[in-house]
Amino acid sequence: MSSPSELIFFVNGKKVVEKNADPEEVLLSFLRRRAGLTGTKYGCGSGGCGACTVMVSRYSHHQARVVHYTVNACLQQIVTLHCAAVVTVEGIGSTKTKLHPVQERIAKAHGSQCGFCTPGMVMSMYTLLRNKPRPSMEDIREALGGNICRCTGYRPIIDGFKTFCDSETSACCQSGGGGKCCMENGIEGSKSLNSEESDISEELFPMDDLLPLDPSQDLIFPPELLIMEKKLSGEALYFQGQRVNLVAPSELSHLLELKAEHPSAPLVVGNTTIGPEMLLKGVHHPLLVYVGRIPELSAVTWGENGVTVGAACSLSTLKEELERAVSEMEESRTRGYRALLQTLQCLAAKQIRNMATIGGNLLSANPKYDLSSVSAAVGCTLHVASKDGTRDIPFNEKLFTAFGKTALRPNEVLLSINIPCSKPWEFVAAYRQAQRREFAFSIVNAGMKVVIREGTDIVESLNIYYGGVGPTLVRPGRTCQQLVGRLLTEACHFLKEDVDVSPSIHGGKGEYRKSLVFSFFFKFYMQVVLEMGERGVSDIDLPLEYLSALKPFKNEAPQGQQSYQLVSEAQPSVDPVGRPSMHQSAFQQATGEAKYYDDLPPVEGELFIFMVTSTRAHAKITNVDPSEALEMPGVVTVVSAGDVPGANVRLWFNNPEELFATEEIVCAVVAESREQARRAAQKVQVTYQDLLPVFFTIEDAIKHESYFEPKRKVERGDVDEALKTAECILEDEIYMGGQEHFYMETQGLIAVPRGENEEMDLFVSTQHGAFTQELVGMALGIESNKITCHVKRLGGGFGGKVMKIASLSAITAVAAHKTGKAVRCCLDRGDDMLITGGRHPFLGKYKVGYNSDGTIVAADIIYYSNGGCTLDESSFIMDKAILHMDNGYKIPNLRGRGVVCKTYLPSNTAFRGFGGPQGLMVIESVLHEVAVRCGLPPEKVRDVNMYREELSYTHYKQPFCPTSMVRCWDECLDRADYEDRLRAIQLFNSSNRWKKRGIAAVPQKFGVGFSKGFYNQGASLVNIFKDGSVLVTHGGTEMGQGIHTKAIQIASRVLKVPMSSIFIKETCTGNVPNAAPSAASFGTDAVGMAVKDACEKLMRRLKPLMEANPKNTWKQWASDAFFQKISLSATGFFMGPATNVDWEKGEGQAYYYFTYGACCSEVEIDCLTGDHKNIRTDIVMDVGKSINPALDIGQVEGGFVQGVGLYTIEELQFSPDGVLMTRGPSQYKVPSLCDVPAEFNVHLLANSENPHAIYLSKGIGEPPVFFASTLFFAIKAAIAEARKEKGLGDTFPLSSPATAEKIRMACQDQFTEMAIGGYHHVRQEGALLLSLISDGRDGDSVVHSGVSVLGPQGDKSGLVYRR
Repeated sequence: MSSPSELIFFVNGKKVVEKNADPEEVLLSFLRRRAGLTGTKYGCGSGGCGACTVMVSRYSHHQARVVHYTVNACLQQIVTLHCAAVVTVEGIGSTKTKLHPVQERIAKAHGSQCGFCTPGMVMSMYTLLRNKPRPSMEDIREALGGNICRCTGYRPIIDGFKTFCDSETSACCQSGGGGKCCMENGIEGSKSLNSEESDISEELFPMDDLLPLDPSQDLIFPPELLIMEKKLSGEALYFQGQRVNLVAPSELSHLLELKAEHPSAPLVVGNTTIGPEMLLKGVHHPLLVYVGRIPELSAVTWGENGVTVGAACSLSTLKEELERAVSEMEESRTRGYRALLQTLQCLAAKQIRNMATIGGNLLSANPKYDLSSVSAAVGCTLHVASKDGTRDIPFNEKLFTAFGKTALRPNEVLLSINIPCSKPWEFVAAYRQAQRREFAFSIVNAGMKVVIREGTDIVESLNIYYGGVGPTLVRPGRTCQQLVGRLLTEACHFLKEDVDVSPSIHGGKGEYRKSLVFSFFFKFYMQVVLEMGERGVSDIDLPLEYLSALKPFKNEAPQGQQSYQLVSEAQPSVDPVGRPSMHQSAFQQATGEAKYYDDLPPVEGELFIFMVTSTRAHAKITNVDPSEALEMPGVVTVVSAGDVPGANVRLWFNNPEELFATEEIVCAVVAESREQARRAAQKVQVTYQDLLPVFFTIEDAIKHESYFEPKRKVERGDVDEALKTAECILEDEIYMGGQEHFYMETQGLIAVPRGENEEMDLFVSTQHGAFTQELVGMALGIESNKITCHVKRLGGGFGGKVMKIASLSAITAVAAHKTGKAVRCCLDRGDDMLITGGRHPFLGKYKVGYNSDGTIVAADIIYYSNGGCTLDESSFIMDKAILHMDNGYKIPNLRGRGVVCKTYLPSNTAFRGFGGPQGLMVIESVLHEVAVRCGLPPEKVRDVNMYREELSYTHYKQPFCPTSMVRCWDECLDRADYEDRLRAIQLFNSSNRWKKRGIAAVPQKFGVGFSKGFYNQGASLVNIFKDGSVLVTHGGTEMGQGIHTKAIQIASRVLKVPMSSIFIKETCTGNVPNAAPSAASFGTDAVGMAVKDACEKLMRRLKPLMEANPKNTWKQWASDAFFQKISLSATGFFMGPATNVDWEKGEGQAYYYFTYGACCSEVEIDCLTGDHKNIRTDIVMDVGKSINPALDIGQVEGGFVQGVGLYTIEELQFSPDGVLMTRGPSQYKVPSLCDVPAEFNVHLLANSENPHAIYLSKGIGEPPVFFASTLFFAIKAAIAEARKEKGLGDTFPLSSPATAEKIRMACQDQFTEMAIGGYHHVRQEGALLLSLISDGRDGDSVVHSGVSVLGPQGDKSGLVYRR
């Protein structure tokens, strides 16, 4: 290889020259570690979250202009940026100079909570505005489709960004008015109950005084790069790294020579496939060839019969070209293009489409890549070349020889793809179904094209291709061949025999995949019948109720109303409590200036640690051999149990768990760089002796009687006697799966030994600094006063950064102690998901006695949770589930028992709601099933069983007043127009066969505070300086919930100084010791009271000064106090309530108080695919007198959307050996923008006060998660409507989450029966389609073309239910 080339590119207007650029280095690591630009975040390392989004600008020779586009910096190789300009969040604005309007608006609109995703959001929007200064809402939705947020629920982000919309092209409510115009016109939106009340506001941020967008202020494309690009230097570029070399030819002939010499060298452009393989899977390619500089591979040529697209064209370029063609060409010629566009719209996200190429996508030969099936159906042709010449290859199933393998010869290069125009009698369609409608690999995809003999309904040719039903692209050849000259109606019989989905197919879901094969073809068939009918050549009448099946769900940006009660007019204007104040660090988060633990600059000599985890679920470790790892470059040492100077345990309420060896972590490798530590960890040889038994599920644990102690029981009344006298008995169960936290910032810390007295500082991402401090001290064998934990902020926590981070901190501290150097631990996303555990799966089994009017007289419920291999916090989580089992219902005879199962999975841990969502889910399932069996609307049954007495008692005898809960319930149903919409849904369901809607509402009573009373405490330290500035420190950690902002509001009220004069630097165990964890929705209650206490102490000290000098300023009072030797420092303390439960008696004061609310949601399902759309959600929440309505509404929305994942999308999958398979955003899908209800209304209950908490407010962090169960129950109601079409009962099993697979397979019909093998005796001649169209719902036989076909109720075979 030639000598290394000089790499030249620009970052934020500054020239970067790299003389020895490493092909393995991606832009993200360059920006963060070498350029010091830490605003660009690491979220996943695989392009799946958008946290690392930046803008890249290049001069395009084909377009003769500079183009701007977003990329994922975690995949973008720096060596491919020659002559490019990169702009990061720091480059567009800062608090030191001037904010960019995008940064200002996302902050002011309360679109930044934890802030970790905010820079990526900002850059996606900024890039859109560079290309389109007046975007539409659809432009914004598409631009943000690749950016995941785990905190906000997306709505406030959209609200901030839609202020840039062009009001002429957008609906008025979408252009920045907060939806008011639609309300005023009475078009849609939540019913206003307070139209005459002047103290109700719907404005969370002012629309005036926003910075105007001024494109002239943006960074220009560097003229030097323009000159360089226009010179068009033909020289190839060469880059050499320690392990990988890269060649970037600029001429096609050179590329063909390279491919002949190095046939196994991968060709790269966007690095979206090769990159993750190398970064995450350890695949090593010694040579890469970058082909993005070869003009022929990026050319787009339109001809008479279609378009030829260069193989290196990005998917975004392809999409833009096809959109232009569709808008300009006649409809009959663009059917194939429309099908491709439909696929491209959902394929990956904007950033990935900007990077990935059509050639790379197709030649990846991955059947879950959607483009292959539709490209094959359309009839594309590949143009390939080698030194031996060129040839054309038809794009069909023969192109793919095996998974990841194609028929191209090793020395061949794909030059371009020809995509033909459609012909008049061609019908083309594309279909896909994924875990999520956008930004998710498909489970099954399909491309279909039929050519009909002109003027007839006879098939001339048929091409059907499926991806996701086998290791390669599948063409049901017999079906396509046999139907030539025949009618489409005969297809299903052939398809059933032609497409064989193996039960052991990779990814599972075999029966579901097979059902999609039929469902997709049925949709295609109906589409063709409809269009042929419009041409007058088909005598088949398509029932009107079938037509909605042909309309795919439209993804929309969420909008809605948010309302809250204004503060009293008597409240001073300078008092910020009760007002919607912006998050105190929102501007810093929007500019990338906000620092998280891994943003801190490196300490001199800093080392990196990487954990070596066990590969066995239940085994004895017989030997650990690190010798090969120790010989690798940069490796300093390996840390294991023998290196722990103190105790190798994590002690939690007398439950010891080992740090090393027997849990997940075997040892850890310490090296000079992250990459060296990661690679060396893979070389540690661990020898195991497998142990038995090994099991992973709750059901198997029950069989083995494998349980943790203690077991819990609470009982009210006489359950056994009441069950004997009840009119009806119901025995059933519901399973609820677990959930991964997926906080945007992975777990980690920096341990810095101070070099004297064994002191150590830890800069750590934890919710419980005191526990981390304690555990590190135990591991090192030193006292806590020498360990200081610093927590600036967390990039999300959700309960997941309490326990495991303490263990990680102890291990990292041991490494720092051993080496004497600072050690940084930053978990990769996959390892974070593997090691740290998540929400507990639950199984609820119940026996219920009820009367025909829906009144429940007795319920006996037993809860089983999957605790994993160690107890962790599982027993306390089970406690909370049992304590919430009554929700808002007065069931006179109620018994709950709780058992934590011990399995051999990694231990599960705390998660937002802490058992509440699981406990509440089971009782709501009871209410739902009772309603179904009584033939009553579930909301009527909920209403009749609700607590009503002003003095009510829980099943554990805690008194409470349910008035606010009942108010929330009534107001929610009223605002949601529940009765009218229920009637509308019934009408919709009667008019639509393959789409069904459901609606559901639930109330909620959620206990706030720790049931372990000693945790209900808070402490603070408030210092006033001579210049009048105030420094507040408290024991809570800021993780996006706004605890610092509320603390500043409280201090501002007491001290009567503006919020701008008050600062919170960090949470530090050296300032406020022994703090309780920030959890249980109790953070503001505890630290707010403590801050108030400290400030009141200071005001009492200053009072004589103020009275003596009333005209002085605050600064003068502070200065005078110093000279008069008045202490300007005060501690504050809050001793919360003595909560406790006597589990022997099953009674106690478990919680400080209750937060109430109600939620109503409507969904629509596609019965043929299992897809669903969240149409509308209305929430009414009692937060007392809100300290900050904007933050509280943000918590409600964010918690709800996290619940959307819990109840409908997020599914953890394990291998038969117990290995977590869903270890990143590619496999594990959290809600994205498309999953938020299209209409999302949140109202804070007016005229509510909570005398127990700070300024009459209530904690709000956890309760909203459970509200998303309304989606689950609405989906179940919709499924029941679908089953009625088949004459099936409306009682059926459905476990949570209600994924597309579960929805589809519960909507039993002819296609699911064929998929599960129940149709062998029914459709002998394959006339299924005609029978469906003829609508033989009465169960009688129908006759078409002399073929007798049994009607839909003829087969009563049951659905095989799989958990």
